[in-house]
Amino acid sequence: MSTLVETVKQDIIDALNNDQLVMPSLPEVALKVRDTAENPDSTVKDLVNIISQDGALSARIIRVVNSPLLRAPLEVRDLGMAVSRLGMNYTSNLAVGLAMEQMFQATSDMIDKRMRQLWRLTGQVAAMSSVLAKHSDVSTPDQAIMAALVHRLGALPILTYAEEHDELIQNNISLGQVIDQLHGKLGALILERWYFPANLCLVPKEYRKLDRERDHADMTDLVMVANLLVMRDGKSGWAKRDWAEISAFHRLKLPADRDDPIYKELDSQAEAAQAAFL
Repeated sequence: MSTLVETVKQDIIDALNNDQLVMPSLPEVALKVRDTAENPDSTVKDLVNIISQDGALSARIIRVVNSPLLRAPLEVRDLGMAVSRLGMNYTSNLAVGLAMEQMFQATSDMIDKRMRQLWRLTGQVAAMSSVLAKHSDVSTPDQAIMAALVHRLGALPILTYAEEHDELIQNNISLGQVIDQLHGKLGALILERWYFPANLCLVPKEYRKLDRERDHADMTDLVMVANLLVMRDGKSGWAKRDWAEISAFHRLKLPADRDDPIYKELDSQAEAAQAAFL
């Protein structure tokens, strides 16, 4: 491992331990949406009023309802209909997840490009995770979407750090190595600080532990397998793994054979769902 990677890792860990690392904040609209959804006295109208303050978010939610992901029998044309169709919990998870896109922006062109690539990947994984959730009944699609949209969140403070260090911006390989080694821990910490449920906080820490064993499938399995499916034709380490050695496929009742026809069907469904996120 390069000296630069070790130095940057230690700098970030020291900054974290000294409470000096710049950590992302949950967008204000996401906070309001979550607080409203968790209030037992809140109504659909209250949630609509909050989301309607963000025009882009409102449009995205309507697009999700009309997408093949949900296959609404009739076209939904306004936010009130969309929230009524989805329900409070689904709308809240979806809105909070989609609102996070605004955090994936930077002032440096190179870092901004990397953040946008990261958001695109999380969107692809979210689409696949939602499809896998329907296939497996491990969780609801909205919970799977949320888990996927936050699973690489820990890369953000590292990319923010990189904006202040030109030597890291110019060394794409070293930056990637730092992200690979630290984003799981940082992601879990961010979600814990945002008071997310324990099963979601587990996802960033464990979605890359391909040898993890569980009695039953969980959302971490969904996000793990979604990554393996999305990146199976690429050049990353994910593409080189032997699925027969990954027990998550068995827990999700999926074949280890990459050529099984079910994967063409899942790809088709996920591709149709991607329009909701990208």
